[in-house]
Amino acid sequence: MARPSARPANYALIIGASSLGTVFEWYDFYLYGLVATVLSSQFFSAVNEVTGFIFALAAFSAGFAVRPFGALVFGRLGDLVGRKHTFLITMGIMGASTFAVGLLPSYATVGVAAPILLVALRLLQGLALGGQYGGAATYIAEHAPPGKRGLFTSWIQTTATLGLFLALLIVIGTRTSIGEDAFRAWGWRIPFLLSVVLLGVSMWIRMQLEESPVFLEMKKAGTISKAPLREAFGEWKHLRLVLVGLLGAVTGQAVVWYTGQFYALFFLERTLKVDSATTNILTAIALALATPGFIFFGWLSDKIGRKPIILAGCLLAVLTYFPLFEALTRYANPALYLALNSAPVTIVADPAECSLQFDPIGKNKFDSTSCDIAKSYLAKAGVSYHSEHGSAGALALVRIGAGTLLAPDPKSVTGKERKDAIAAFQAAAKAGLHSVGYPDKADPATVNKPMIVALLFVMMLYVTMVYGPIAALLVELFPARIRYSAMSLPYHIGNGWFGGFLPTTAFAIVAATGNIYSGLWYPIVVAATTVVLGLLLLPETFRKSI
Repeated sequence: MARPSARPANYALIIGASSLGTVFEWYDFYLYGLVATVLSSQFFSAVNEVTGFIFALAAFSAGFAVRPFGALVFGRLGDLVGRKHTFLITMGIMGASTFAVGLLPSYATVGVAAPILLVALRLLQGLALGGQYGGAATYIAEHAPPGKRGLFTSWIQTTATLGLFLALLIVIGTRTSIGEDAFRAWGWRIPFLLSVVLLGVSMWIRMQLEESPVFLEMKKAGTISKAPLREAFGEWKHLRLVLVGLLGAVTGQAVVWYTGQFYALFFLERTLKVDSATTNILTAIALALATPGFIFFGWLSDKIGRKPIILAGCLLAVLTYFPLFEALTRYANPALYLALNSAPVTIVADPAECSLQFDPIGKNKFDSTSCDIAKSYLAKAGVSYHSEHGSAGALALVRIGAGTLLAPDPKSVTGKERKDAIAAFQAAAKAGLHSVGYPDKADPATVNKPMIVALLFVMMLYVTMVYGPIAALLVELFPARIRYSAMSLPYHIGNGWFGGFLPTTAFAIVAATGNIYSGLWYPIVVAATTVVLGLLLLPETFRKSI
């Protein structure tokens, strides 16, 4: 289909305006992470334990869970009425929802309505995000001159870095200027309220844009799809491409992306006990250094193809994640690394007495059996352990190096005696771990910061390989009449579900196995599956006319 090209002078405006939505997306994402503790105290602390758990989990997962539904709603709209109008709508919804969080009353003011309202806003944000990325990628690609779609769309991927630094700058600046007590009381609202400035600028700039030339040409020719969802997902020739794009590209891209940028950060802070300020700074430095890789690999994909770069990034992750994370342990917490190798910990217990230590937000208490008490303590201490089957009904036995320790039987005591017994066990376990070299936290003097930045940089370089060309690949994979719908759904299933729930899934695997590295099996298996299916089924698209 012949189409007029945008004037070269407009390319910067087209890319910049389209990318502002994803800046907003990542600003909001990082903002939630940076003020998560404060939000929890404002909205969940006064709720009973069970209700608090449900709401906290819902607030975390809601935005990810509904993204594919937003992809369907807004993808259909984008194919029916146009790219520009649709991502103006999604930007407005997303921005208004972020701003509204700063206006929410706390639990102390309106009771249980507060967490309900927070979850509702997260749902609106997730729905809007489902239509935001597909619209931006489609709009840029349909303006890009031939041979530059990878380069042009790769600029969208750099917005995660800008979103992170914008969130860090505003949160740190607010905390510093008004003090920590004021920030926790009311100052946490300021970063959310300031988002209205970004919203206003983004909406104004986007309103200056014209509709995509490809969509205008289809409209003129009368070839716009009347039922894009049915055509995209009800016809096998298109549904097959959706499945191939999802399983042969996006799922691998998603798990590599979330492992490199988020799970590594959580691993450093939660498992290796590096203080949060140091963790955030080192991650930000590595991300800043790696960000040009998005542009480079987007450009390179215009020369050699999208498929080899994305699959190479997935394969490198599969082959190197275990040694990279082991090296993180070695350089971030040398004392823990030495203890793990010189004084292994083993729990001998009746399997019937052991629960799955699944605790994504720290609300569960595992104290109903001796096995649970022992495993819960070790999991929270970030200590790897091996499990051995004990005799039926026997109390759990903990071996720490050459020493042994018997866990208490919570069924034989109640009330204060029960609490005292558990506390005594935990104190004895802590002393036993200390005696063989296990530290409470990483010693700042022994944290090798340059090596940690280098390791994080390598993982983020994989991120740039898989993420830089993905937008161009998805745009090129589908015909223009159903492109917005067809590309948005696999992207948001992959990144919203496979990627978004990666930290929770990985930590659940760690808790179930007792090995601090076992959570890596999730991204490794998913990325390996993408490599195999991508090699066999994924078509190359970089020379395809759109």
